[in-house]
Amino acid sequence: MNGAIWWAAAATAVGTFLIRMLPLYVMQRCMSRVSDIERERQLPEWPGVLAPLMIAALLGLSLPPHPSSALGWSSMVVGSLATLCLWYKTRTLGLPVAAGVAAYTLMLFIGS
Repeated sequence: MNGAIWWAAAATAVGTFLIRMLPLYVMQRCMSRVSDIERERQLPEWPGVLAPLMIAALLGLSLPPHPSSALGWSSMVVGSLATLCLWYKTRTLGLPVAAGVAAYTLMLFIGS
C-alpha cells in the first residue's frame, strides 16, 4: 500500500477518536467542578443537542443513494419522512432513526 493511504487512515482514526472523546472529556471536567448534590441538577444541555446534530451530519453525508435511480431516491424520501414523522411524535433519536433505516431498506427490498 502507498504510504499516503496509511497517513490518511491514521488521520481518519485520530479524527474519529477526537470527535468522540472531546465532548466526553469536556463534560467530565464540567461535572468534576460541581458537588455530588448539584451534579444531577446541573447536567449540561449541550450533549443532548450536539449528539443529534452530529448524527444528522453523518446521516446527511450517507443518505443520498449511490445509484441515481428513481427507486434509490424514492427510498431516501420515504426513509427521511418516516424518520421526521416519528421524531416529531416522540422527540427522541433512537426509534426514529431505526424506523427511517427500516423504511429505507424496505423500500429498496420491495422495489428490487
